[in-house]
Amino acid sequence: MTTLTKKPFYKDLTFQVIAAMLLGIAFGFLAPELAAKFKILGDIFLKLIKTAVAPLVFFTVVQGIASAGDIQRVGKVGLRALIYFEVVSTVALAIGMLWGNLLEIGAGMHNAHANSATAAAATAAVAKGHAPASTLEFIYEIFPDNFVGAFAGGQLLQVLVISVLFGFALLALKAERREVIENGLSRVSECFFEFINLIMKFAPLGAFGSVAYAVGSNGTAVLISLANLVLMFYVAILFFIFVVLGTVCRLAGFSLWRFLKYIKDEVFIVLGTASSESALPRLLQKLEKFGCSKQSVGLVLPTGYAFNLDGTSIYMSLSVLFIANAYGVPMSWEQQLGVIAIMLLTSKGAAAVSGGSFVVFAATVTAIGVLPVEGLALLFGVYRFMSMAIATCNTIGNSVATVVVSKWSGEFCEQTAQVEYERTLGRAPGAAL
Repeated sequence: MTTLTKKPFYKDLTFQVIAAMLLGIAFGFLAPELAAKFKILGDIFLKLIKTAVAPLVFFTVVQGIASAGDIQRVGKVGLRALIYFEVVSTVALAIGMLWGNLLEIGAGMHNAHANSATAAAATAAVAKGHAPASTLEFIYEIFPDNFVGAFAGGQLLQVLVISVLFGFALLALKAERREVIENGLSRVSECFFEFINLIMKFAPLGAFGSVAYAVGSNGTAVLISLANLVLMFYVAILFFIFVVLGTVCRLAGFSLWRFLKYIKDEVFIVLGTASSESALPRLLQKLEKFGCSKQSVGLVLPTGYAFNLDGTSIYMSLSVLFIANAYGVPMSWEQQLGVIAIMLLTSKGAAAVSGGSFVVFAATVTAIGVLPVEGLALLFGVYRFMSMAIATCNTIGNSVATVVVSKWSGEFCEQTAQVEYERTLGRAPGAAL
């Protein structure tokens, strides 16, 4: 009988990230001006992560398509994934809108002002520089005009298009030629994963710098003035994760809570860095080990980062109502449904846009034309705190989507999942997932 030796708690990545976050909070309150300068630690960590995200997405999508063996099998997984994404994203948008209406979020804040003229100018610039495209323009922009440029620009949607086309091209080759290319891609992919493992050793430093900056730069005044919005947003996120995703998991035949224990390291990394990209490389490996087939992981998880941003959807719909109520702008149900329709389009690919969900939200508010653009500054100060929940929800949502679509497509191995779950958590053999 093999005995699992537990490593010391202080060597556990989850403990290190949580400890770094707590130290960052304390440092931010005790020395706010100095703490704000530590933003560079978080920025450096995220820059290092982003250097590998686009290539890893390319390798995993291409390998996922190639390992399927035929186009019909790829279509089976891909179609189910897209249907799942659209349904769940719409539910997320509706939850944010219904929750905001129920709470009348932002009501009574008609006299609220921006943190500063600088914040207002910055948010206006963000909105102006990223005006949302029409449907035809959006479709046109996801097709790259340069193979290398899509990677250099970090445009995830364009990388996905290239990856899918390259994967289908690989399937068109004869088996013996395809095998050589697949082996080469696999070796390079393994090297990138090792590269990511090295970067992950710096995750606690990145979390410390990011949290210290968030607390130090915003101060207590902003946290108090917008505490209700932040708190209610977190309630909406928790409701979505544990009720909506919990129900989805139960219908698919596995426990959300136990699955969260399995990916807890990645969840805390995302929570600390406020970037869902920071966990993508590890999840690509971990979900395959969990029992999802290579093709389902390679297709569903990276595509979900562009089309299944549940946290972003809740943030956008709730924040629209917050600005409307804060400035006393009435919005009828017809207008709210129209906003949801717009956000179903603009939220796609938010993770690939520089500035993340706030950039896309700012652009959406500008496009709607009903709400005052100045209202964006109300949310500018606390976005960092909300982005932690946004990124965490996006990550959990896409991880769940990968397992669910894998199960529904017959691309999931229950025995492998059981063995991996027991190995990771040290559970007794035969414990239910």
